[in-house]
Amino acid sequence: MPRNDQFTFGPHVCGSLSAEAGTGREWLVTDGLGGYASGTVSGLRTRREHALLTVSGHVALASLDLTVTLPSGAKIPLYTHTWASGPVEPSGHRHLETFTLDQGLPRWRWRIGDVVIERELAMRHGHPSVAVVHRVLSAPGPVGLAVAAMCTWRTANTSRRADGPGLVVEPVAGGVILDRAYRLHGPGWQPAGSWHLGVRTGPSEDAVEDLWHAGTFFRQAGPGGACEISAWAGPLGETPPPPPAVIAAERERAHRLVTLSKAEGYAETLVLAADRFIVRSPDGPDVIAGYPGQDRWLGDTMTAYEGLFLDTGRVDEGRELLIARTRAAAGELRTPDAPWLRHDSLDGPLWLVHAVDRHVTRTGDSALAAKLAAPLGRVLRHHLGGSGPLSIDPADGLVRLASPGPDTPRVGKPVDLNALWVNALAAMCDLLGEGGHDDGEPRARHARAQESFAARFPAPEGWLYDVVEGPAAAYPLGAGAHHDDPSLRPHQLLAWSLPHAPMRGRQSNAVRAVGESLLTPLGPRTLAPGEYGYQPRRPADPDMAHHQGPVWTWLIGPYADACAATGRPVDGLLDALDAHLAEAGLGSLGETADGDAPHRASGVPFSARSVAEALRIKQRYQP
Repeated sequence: MPRNDQFTFGPHVCGSLSAEAGTGREWLVTDGLGGYASGTVSGLRTRREHALLTVSGHVALASLDLTVTLPSGAKIPLYTHTWASGPVEPSGHRHLETFTLDQGLPRWRWRIGDVVIERELAMRHGHPSVAVVHRVLSAPGPVGLAVAAMCTWRTANTSRRADGPGLVVEPVAGGVILDRAYRLHGPGWQPAGSWHLGVRTGPSEDAVEDLWHAGTFFRQAGPGGACEISAWAGPLGETPPPPPAVIAAERERAHRLVTLSKAEGYAETLVLAADRFIVRSPDGPDVIAGYPGQDRWLGDTMTAYEGLFLDTGRVDEGRELLIARTRAAAGELRTPDAPWLRHDSLDGPLWLVHAVDRHVTRTGDSALAAKLAAPLGRVLRHHLGGSGPLSIDPADGLVRLASPGPDTPRVGKPVDLNALWVNALAAMCDLLGEGGHDDGEPRARHARAQESFAARFPAPEGWLYDVVEGPAAAYPLGAGAHHDDPSLRPHQLLAWSLPHAPMRGRQSNAVRAVGESLLTPLGPRTLAPGEYGYQPRRPADPDMAHHQGPVWTWLIGPYADACAATGRPVDGLLDALDAHLAEAGLGSLGETADGDAPHRASGVPFSARSVAEALRIKQRYQP
């Protein structure tokens, strides 16, 4: 019987290269340090970042290309590449019988008549190392397993070509060291040393690279026999454990994570997905915002904090992270280009206060409140003191954004930043009180900001303005005397969803309107169809607006909380997301989706905020 932490696809999916089938479904395993292996169900690499070993932001082992020699002597390639010249060659995906993601680990099975070959892989947690096992499951006699190592060493979002500097190759026992950066090891190593030119890694014209065929591993094996290969960075003189031991250890670790979380059903899958984003750096635990290509961002980390750490039982790691991030933010107060001052982290310090407050509330950790309350206060005063793009309007105590961010022209007083501000002030009162400090200043600020919010943001349409007091040019339709933006957007959900939300206890048609006009099976749209400027698809250009209609999946969390706060049902809210776990980033949830049906996934396929919020809601409302 299928388990909720296991996803299996047959040849109709994994044997197809269409985006709706084998190439549109991606897998990911991580090493707990920021390194990863990723690819597609069909085995075709469709992103520059797809590889079996990526470490320190560099793609290393691009692929292991398996060719089977049958007892008859016929050689059957089981790998697949697309070439810049156009063809897909060879077509090894056509032999795929099944692909399974089991406890977060991928497994492929190829069938060539009565010969069945299996591949499993895992990364060794806490080490930049991947373990791959090719196993003969059935065959009428011994078969040859030849595994060609296709290599590179480049930053993950670039391409390396043969006309540039060559890879430095150092032969060692059982394999080779490449560019002094990583090592390959396995049976029957046969050195090669040639470039394979023009491998396509995506649809854009420049998504082409050349791969270095370093050599081939070979083993003759009958049923039950295997060809085991390791690739690793770090200390290259230390051979890792045998690949089957690494895979078994990772399965046992997955079992421990699920047991610690006390999760059930699809929440078990989300617990394993959450683990992919938690990494350990020299400064302690941290969070990768998304794979592939995203980094460690304060706003995303703290938005995802409760789901990633508190709802998985990883309280001690979370505490360590909160202390480190608060100290780091406080230490960057004098740094003009501090990362949390960027527009993509304008809300980071406000979410940081929220995360600390949730930790203290759920764990009763008054010692943490006493330790962090004062430095958090300093961070907020500096962050909102006018040295950056945010400041407090002395006329009403609300937050004003002085210059536009990269996604939307939301200059003025955005509803979400001000909901977070009111929430943060109330949280600071609780934290200061818990730690035995005077909370007079934030209490007075909170009272004023909450009163101003309730007076200023309600719009005649029955929901909240998205921005008040913005420039007229930014809102050509519906702008009032104060240039307020009445667009129906999901940002306003925070005014009900946060624990100290400014509209809590106040009835409104806003949450109903969001549900009726913005909600999709994968989360709320960022703008209603029919509104001025609606764009259902996320633009490929990173400088274009991403909040003009696409779905942001993580907002399902605030929507569920806002429903609960206003007496609206949340039953069945995550049913489509449960099904979506098998549709794009396997066993995980992506960043965004199209605003229009069928809501195709977009953005990164593995998103910390989306996973964390779905897990938090599932643990809270759907026991």
